[in-house]
Amino acid sequence: MLNLFGTKTRKECTGLNRRDFLTVGALGAAGLTLGDLLKARSNAAEAGRPTRDTSVIWLWLGGGPTHVETFDPKMTAPAEFRSMVGAVQTAVPGLHIGGLFPQMGRMANRMAFVRSFAHGNSGHTGGTHYVMTGVDHPPADAGQPPIKPSLGSMTARVRGANSPSGLPTYVRISGLYADGPHWLGSAYAPFDTSGQARNNINLNQPLERVNDRRALLRQFDTVNRQIDRSGVMAGLDAFDQQAVNLLLGRAREAFDVEREDPRTRDRYTQGTAGLGANLLLARRLCEAGAGFVTMNYSNSSQGWDMHNDMLPQLQQACPPMDRAIAVFLEDLERRGLSEKILLVITGEFGRTPRINGSRGRDHWGPLCTLALAGGGLRMGQAVGDSSARVEIPRTNPIRPKDLMATIFHVLGISQQTQYQDQTGRPTYLLPEGAQPIADLI
Repeated sequence: MLNLFGTKTRKECTGLNRRDFLTVGALGAAGLTLGDLLKARSNAAEAGRPTRDTSVIWLWLGGGPTHVETFDPKMTAPAEFRSMVGAVQTAVPGLHIGGLFPQMGRMANRMAFVRSFAHGNSGHTGGTHYVMTGVDHPPADAGQPPIKPSLGSMTARVRGANSPSGLPTYVRISGLYADGPHWLGSAYAPFDTSGQARNNINLNQPLERVNDRRALLRQFDTVNRQIDRSGVMAGLDAFDQQAVNLLLGRAREAFDVEREDPRTRDRYTQGTAGLGANLLLARRLCEAGAGFVTMNYSNSSQGWDMHNDMLPQLQQACPPMDRAIAVFLEDLERRGLSEKILLVITGEFGRTPRINGSRGRDHWGPLCTLALAGGGLRMGQAVGDSSARVEIPRTNPIRPKDLMATIFHVLGISQQTQYQDQTGRPTYLLPEGAQPIADLI
């Protein structure tokens, strides 16, 4: 829980404690204030490893999205293997994607669909760990914790845990397994902006008053006025002042989607099942200084883990995603952000190529789902190819570590970056043999 006022000690006449600001539970060890956390982040961060002015939005399709019905419909395969939703011709000649993505098809010249992304781990947590960190970890499926920092935490380690604007570099809109910092240290954990985290923010008001983003923003306004009247800021050190400014200044603006043109808001929020709103928030966070933003999307009874009755679930999940991504890409183009923001769409694995007896598909790590947009990469293409029955890569196999190397390229992070791990041994952030996806560079 994030508590802006902490425990009760001596209070100013406004009811504010001079030093009891910003107790943070979700962002660090119990009892840390946000000012303490920012100080730890500053002490831990190296000043000025040069990187590019770019950001990544990581759209996770939790549960294991089917690669067949999304981006590799393979309509030439036998009936029990091909896409059950058909295919659409995209704006790129000869390139087809799943039949429930007509708007993405129209935007395909701004996207790249990787049809040879694979890692072989068919477990939910193991597959997630592999894609999030670039390293296989089969014991994850038996409940073991992660063994490697996530890509977002790596980004924060290199860039510094906070951007010059004060916003955290690594922001979580919704959480995932293996999205943490591991041996890099808690200073590089994601800053959690999930709905639950917002609902738990205590601004010296009953919790039920803080049950949505607009209520939270109204509370920020109230607290800001109280602080201005009380002179509390004068008694805070630089890091506590930064913490207050973060929560009441630039972060408030980034969260305040009401500042958007109403027509833009409407485009993002109409018919997108919440994904559009999260993409709008992510875009605003990236514009305000965040470097890596994660979110999770599903809109069906089984998430993307569609073992049975797949068709109606796809019909529920795919159209909102189709619209949200198309709106997002159009917005980036209008704002001149297509070169600066990379959208990555993936999940922990693909689904079995053969439709099962329950009209669904089961777990399948030998071929996975991956699409990208923006980031200054070469778009308007399919990368690699799958086998005739969409079972394995046929050409140009792409591994999670290659995706990581590609993202390092977009962010301007050296492929040779290394830090000391928990044993004091110099360790490369990228796994051995990682190479950026050549067709995208």
